[in-house]
Amino acid sequence: MESPAPTADPKAPVRIVSIDAYRGLVMMLMAGEALRFHAMARNLPGSGFWAFLAHHQEHAPWRGCTLHDLIQPSFSFLVGVALPWSVARRRGDGQSWGRMCIHTWWRAFALAALGIVLRSIDRPRLNFTFEDTLTQIGLGYGVLWMLAWARVRTQVIAIGAVLAGYWLLFALWPAPPPGFDPATVGVPADWAHRLSGFAAHWDKNMNPAHAFDVWFLNQFPREGQFTFNSGGYLTLSFIPTLGTMLLGLLAGQWLRRDDLQPARRVAGLVGAGLAGLAIGSLLDLTGICPSVKRIWTPSWVLFSGGWCCLLLAAFHALADLGGRSRWVLPLTIVGMNSIFMYVIAHLWDGFFRSLLGTVIGPATWPGLVGAYAPVVEGAFVLLLLWACCAWLWWKRVFIRI
Repeated sequence: MESPAPTADPKAPVRIVSIDAYRGLVMMLMAGEALRFHAMARNLPGSGFWAFLAHHQEHAPWRGCTLHDLIQPSFSFLVGVALPWSVARRRGDGQSWGRMCIHTWWRAFALAALGIVLRSIDRPRLNFTFEDTLTQIGLGYGVLWMLAWARVRTQVIAIGAVLAGYWLLFALWPAPPPGFDPATVGVPADWAHRLSGFAAHWDKNMNPAHAFDVWFLNQFPREGQFTFNSGGYLTLSFIPTLGTMLLGLLAGQWLRRDDLQPARRVAGLVGAGLAGLAIGSLLDLTGICPSVKRIWTPSWVLFSGGWCCLLLAAFHALADLGGRSRWVLPLTIVGMNSIFMYVIAHLWDGFFRSLLGTVIGPATWPGLVGAYAPVVEGAFVLLLLWACCAWLWWKRVFIRI
């Protein structure tokens, strides 16, 4: 194993506000589904404003990107960004490499298991599916941690190998033959988002990772035989997701460099962000590798990674270097308990909605605000979710895995 990179420096780490604030924004965007912009767009069909918000509160059908699409890559990216500080803190506490390794693999298992459990809520049995955000992170986290001890050059080579290897897997897989009925894999024949030409290698449920899932997922006890994922999501997406986390690792190591002027750290992130956007877009536009979040194509890793770098640069410049940490405190409160927010947003949204209806009456919102009832009710639910995080922050309780 190569000697530790600068990320493993055992100096006492200082908590970086920008990481928590960015993570808090991601969690609030996820929990923001409570605002139900789609219901608002239906209530006010002539409003371009609510149609725009509704569009960005759902995933792109296949190719393309919405704001909602950036939630999962941001969360994965920030796992990598935070890792250098985590390693430094544990080394500073005197933990041995073996103890850290055991904790790492336990954390990887716990994240994957939590994702499966959350996907199994209200189902008659455990739903063994591995495309959830936490599960995808858990499947790649151990490898990410091992690479955190390698040199930067090795990390860059690893990113290249992951993206090139995953691209080759799809590119060399036979495209659907003429006459193939896409309805057999859950894709309507007239679906407007089918890909053509070379890009068809990345079509929905007609790719090697889908074929893997048809075999792999049926090895687990299920309610019925798995034939396809209606959204096109894939277990093997954890491989390119590892590429996203590795980009975050490089960004975190960049931020920890004491030999760089603050302006250069920001400029480096901005430059990397613009490069990622440009290369990812070029690969997509040329058809070499379409940018599809749902199957985490290599071009998506670069494109979404570009946005992540730009957002991290903005938060770093504002909160860490600009002395504006109080401006992002509401987000920081959530970011410091991101796993807690992730879980309660999945479990308590309906409970809080029901509670509000019980306390103030189910007809209160429409009576008071008319067509704006979905977003007003959702705002109160979102406020209650945030208040739970604020209470834990006030008590200095931080839930981690």
